[in-house]
Amino acid sequence: MAEKHILHMLTPLDHISPFDVNMALDAGFDAALPYTGVTLDQVTGLVQDAIFSRPPNAGVNTGIFFGGKNAIVALDMLAKAQKALVPPFAINFFADPAGSFTTAAAMVACVEKTLKAKRGRDLKGLKVSVFGATGVVGFSAAVIAALEGANVTLVGYDGISRVSASAAEIRARFNLDTHAADGSDDTKKADLLATSEAALCAGRAGVQVLSTAQLAAAGNLLIAADVNAVPPAGIEGLDMMADAIELTPNGTLGIGPLAIGNVKYKTEFGLFQRMITASKAMRLDFRDAFQLARELNA
Repeated sequence: MAEKHILHMLTPLDHISPFDVNMALDAGFDAALPYTGVTLDQVTGLVQDAIFSRPPNAGVNTGIFFGGKNAIVALDMLAKAQKALVPPFAINFFADPAGSFTTAAAMVACVEKTLKAKRGRDLKGLKVSVFGATGVVGFSAAVIAALEGANVTLVGYDGISRVSASAAEIRARFNLDTHAADGSDDTKKADLLATSEAALCAGRAGVQVLSTAQLAAAGNLLIAADVNAVPPAGIEGLDMMADAIELTPNGTLGIGPLAIGNVKYKTEFGLFQRMITASKAMRLDFRDAFQLARELNA
């Protein structure tokens, strides 16, 4: 009898995301089983319990998904899980805490595509300001953009302390240099926009981050993207479906959350399908998400 495609979904939170459960089952998993309140030191036992239940040649039919709302915790769990494998036993792993890796990948892929098509630019050397950078999507977008050679600034709505810690974490973990900036009031945000070429907004749901006046005054801003689908928009005046729509008299282009969300949906769905059809065990994180988002958005 053929083995079922089973996905074990781990989160340090009180519940697994219903969004991720739906995505996994729609992508083709036969079962998606939640494990809540999982700590880092429990990962090894759970992984080894899963791998030894099936012969090595059936390992690819088992997957473990790492959720939660913290990118670093999810990456640490992923690393712990990889170390827990006992060759020749292996299974598939996929980290996407709060959907942040696939959302951030979609956001950066949409920005990249628009810049290439409309402005003849790519991400290398692009001056990017990430608003909401202490959140899981903003943090992930900053890392992806920096990996592609962008000059990234993490903007803190509550001052510079937390974004400085995030920049230090990015340096330590990925060997990437990013900058930290205080965006705690409108004047500071306007000053940052004046020297930015791209603004990525990943603030909390229902919180306006940038105003039309701030955008209109930003003469060097080529593009602004927002992932907040809960009114009010993170970028004032940006339609949720906007896809490379001019926002300002200066020609700043806008990308709305549902345009980004369409690519995000396809990316997460596609990575789940890759796990199901894999002939060899896979380890998927934000880098794989960005590669697929690029392909889907080409």
